[in-house]
Amino acid sequence: MSVITIFTSLFCEKDPVVRDILARTGYRHVTDEDVLALAATLSGTDTEKLQAAFGAKRSVFNAFTHENERSVAWLRLSIAETLTAGDGLLIEGFSGRLIPKTIAHVLGVCLIADIGFRLDQAQTEGGLSKKEAAKRIQKADEACAAWMHTLFKIQDPWDPSLYDIIIPTDKTDPKESVRLIEENLSSEVIRATESSRRATQDFLLAARVGVALAKEGHDADVDARDGSITLTINKNVLMLNRLEEELKSIAVTVEGVQSVETRIGKGFHRTDIYRKYDFNMPKLLLVDDEREFVHTLSERLLMRDMNSAVTYDGESALDILSEDEPEVMILDLKMPGIDGIEVLRKVKQSRPEVEVVILTGHGSEEDRKICMSLGAFAYLQKPVDIDVLTETLKQANERMQRNKAEKSGVRVTS
Repeated sequence: MSVITIFTSLFCEKDPVVRDILARTGYRHVTDEDVLALAATLSGTDTEKLQAAFGAKRSVFNAFTHENERSVAWLRLSIAETLTAGDGLLIEGFSGRLIPKTIAHVLGVCLIADIGFRLDQAQTEGGLSKKEAAKRIQKADEACAAWMHTLFKIQDPWDPSLYDIIIPTDKTDPKESVRLIEENLSSEVIRATESSRRATQDFLLAARVGVALAKEGHDADVDARDGSITLTINKNVLMLNRLEEELKSIAVTVEGVQSVETRIGKGFHRTDIYRKYDFNMPKLLLVDDEREFVHTLSERLLMRDMNSAVTYDGESALDILSEDEPEVMILDLKMPGIDGIEVLRKVKQSRPEVEVVILTGHGSEEDRKICMSLGAFAYLQKPVDIDVLTETLKQANERMQRNKAEKSGVRVTS
């Protein structure tokens, strides 16, 4: 049997098409929720964190934590295991796009409609105002576009090259849409063959290697063919030979891998630098309105393998706190708008597990007492010895990780 994937966005008449296809084929329905649940079981990661990979917004820390890439690796393994468990599947949602085109018995379907039709559907079926409908549709489409850019570096989520068939549901009623899908499904090209089943096994092996690399803090494209692995490095790296050897040493440990080779991809000559993520380093947020100082500090910390995100005022820091997961914060006291003491107070009220290191050039002894009473981890004066600051940040991160582990019921020993 073959496999159908259906990708769409909000208010594109998806539900009647999916219901009819399932009734007529007897296929098993696989949703993003199913794939997320399996990925969470495989990885031991919260479903909510994995699901963030499907959204348009990326963490400010992702450039050095690679959380999105790690989530995609686990989702790819989840969908690969789902595929190898059996055919006769209708996979609905984002996860179906993870399946490579080398698996020929998968029919990729896109259901889409023009904005006027979708607005009418939202108002008629969803009872939404036109303004709210437009807002929800835009947000959904942005997530679709971000997902396609993540996987294929293509901005248009409805690009015809991504699918086998695109059905405009504003011009095609559900019965005709189902007929078109069944017609394409019956094609000899979509039938499962020995070659396409081998491609499915290759996909599973590549996904396992991808997870093995991600667990060690690496991000590289992985292809597999009959046990032979090709790793593609798409970012510039200072010591290429050392990285290649490390990637090979990880990949070769995966069961089923017979050989490993590396190559340089098209993105290798970009200006960004390949960096392995150190899972012991904190998600560090620098908050200071002195832009030159904070950028210099960020660069000096980077030289000590401490990556950081930067913001220049208290309001922005609190916005990041509400939307993201900083673990350690370096906070100035004197800033326009909300000052550092008020930011510290709000941080400890809403996210007490976040450790805050005060770094100021204008504070007093009274300020120090207030900050420490509010729960600051440390109070340091500018200019600060970079080694002292680095050690303080490491200690703050250790306490943060210890408190997080104890909160989740994991016993921590030092």
